[in-house]
Amino acid sequence: MRMSTLRVALLGCGVVGSEVARQMVEHADDLAARIGARLELVGVAVRRTGRDRAVPGVDPEIFTTDAAGLVSRDDVDLVIEVIGGIEPARSLILTAMERGKSVVTANKALLADDGFALHTAADKHRVDLYYEAAVAGAIPLLRPLRESLAGDHVTRVLGIVNGTTNYVLDQMDTNGSGFAEALEEAQALGYAEADPTADIEGYDAAAKAAILAGIAFHSPVSLADVHREGISEVTAADVAGAKAMGAVVKLLAICELAPGGEAVGVRVHPAMIPRSHPLAGVRGAYNAVFVEAESAGQLMFYGPGAGGTPTASAVLGDLVTVARNRVGGVTGPGGSWYADRRVHPMGETVTRYHISLDVEDRPGVLAAVATVFARHDVSIETVRQRTEVPDGAELVVVTHQASDEALTATVDDLAKLDTVRDVMSVKRVEGE
Repeated sequence: MRMSTLRVALLGCGVVGSEVARQMVEHADDLAARIGARLELVGVAVRRTGRDRAVPGVDPEIFTTDAAGLVSRDDVDLVIEVIGGIEPARSLILTAMERGKSVVTANKALLADDGFALHTAADKHRVDLYYEAAVAGAIPLLRPLRESLAGDHVTRVLGIVNGTTNYVLDQMDTNGSGFAEALEEAQALGYAEADPTADIEGYDAAAKAAILAGIAFHSPVSLADVHREGISEVTAADVAGAKAMGAVVKLLAICELAPGGEAVGVRVHPAMIPRSHPLAGVRGAYNAVFVEAESAGQLMFYGPGAGGTPTASAVLGDLVTVARNRVGGVTGPGGSWYADRRVHPMGETVTRYHISLDVEDRPGVLAAVATVFARHDVSIETVRQRTEVPDGAELVVVTHQASDEALTATVDDLAKLDTVRDVMSVKRVEGE
């Protein structure tokens, strides 16, 4: 019996796209056996064809700069989008869906910005939209959330979803490097871009957090809903302070149900976590996500979170799924937004703070500081004093849980005390 053929259009041929094309050709027979149909790459859209676009086994004649024409072709069944950004990716994906083509994408920015609309379009046109590669590279994460845990009740997702920031913070912790030195090393090794802003300021992680929260809590969540802080203000003193309390600093993406379950909180920021926590041992540029569910308990997903080959693995996994669905005449699960929970502001988040204060070294200072905490109904867990500060002392205060609004107001009032010369550092504490 002759095997049918599904024709694939690839949008983008950079680090990820070229690896996807290479593996499609190299593993063509295995992919066909798994799908029940052969995959034929019939077009690759690029910005310029004048550059060297050679991919082993791929006919150079199928490269084109007409991406819109490619996704509109009647002989294209499936579309892979790996060009990134908002436009023209959004328009190209919507056009493909309107023409009845299922889509695989790795575009976290677009999904975080307009995932609800894309899912709505996919449902309307009865096509698939899969995007495992958009979060945590090769780590199977979104499909377990969307399918394997569909019968459970996820309460929290806590993770390291950006390899660049994890590498930088890991170097600061293990080697005593300063932030600038660690970032420079990450760039030299190819873990960080020449302009690392999207990574170190938390934009990349925030986009992934929006996607994770939407899936986990069955509610539309966009990038604008995510509280975001980066790691550029993390100092060697912060890392040393974490070590002193048996903790490590990580940039965390945190998505959680609020008490009562009527709202969700979604945030990205550096935080101190105990070294006993599984995420504390995630080293280098690796990613890991900790999922908590009522019945399944605690689950951890770990692996390489970026790079051409790992990301291509996730893209091809999705491609096999949507191709199988096309052969079977079905579509997979679409977007699930039935809960429609609100995203509460950061001020309503319940968390803990680690605060370092440069204070005058004289009687009454601790009493004045404690009074400020009491005024805002924030309970102190521990206080340590260090006298290495010139002509003064350093007070390190770790709080019990309180609303972020109350904690922020406490820090603001501490800064106004005559006896407080400087609020040296404020970091949240998670994982306990």
